[in-house]
Amino acid sequence: MTATEHTFLFCDLVGFTALTDAEGDERAAAICAALQRHVRAVASGHGAEVVKAMGDAAMMRCSDSTAAITLALRLVDEVDSDPDLPPVRVGIHSGSAVSHEGDWYGRTVNVASRLCSVAAGGEVLVSEAALAAAGELPAVSVGERRLHWLKNVTEPVAARATELNRRAGRLSTLLEAVPRRFGFDFGTHMTAGGTG
Repeated sequence: MTATEHTFLFCDLVGFTALTDAEGDERAAAICAALQRHVRAVASGHGAEVVKAMGDAAMMRCSDSTAAITLALRLVDEVDSDPDLPPVRVGIHSGSAVSHEGDWYGRTVNVASRLCSVAAGGEVLVSEAALAAAGELPAVSVGERRLHWLKNVTEPVAARATELNRRAGRLSTLLEAVPRRFGFDFGTHMTAGGTG
């Protein structure tokens, strides 16, 4: 048994039950298999352990909170780019937990699971404990702090929605696409604070 700091991620597909009703069991099984392939591929690239696959959901554990948040954002992107899959949502929380016979137990695990259940489709909802453990996340945009009253959790949990910060990359691409024939070089008119 182990009781040290860990970061847990839970993910599940939004609207999966309705999709199963509408499209049948075989289609549902194919969707679950596709999700689990994405989960395994992304987890292995970020040093995460896939604790268990649960049909349209999965539980993962990381020893590093930064890696966990990066993993979650990458997973959302991967699933979003797969036209056969509905959106995935992710909940992340850091803290102590106990390992027993290949599974993990404790409040940290429960909070991560509950944050997943209140996240919106395509959202990565990260507790403030996980964000504090991660420190600087220069490539990540962090939303406003929200308090969540989670099922069977006695205290409200503060969490923030996160997403990859693509704003600077999109601006650069746009500026490069503007024809130079108009005699205006956007690069020479940029200031440290943005567009001058």
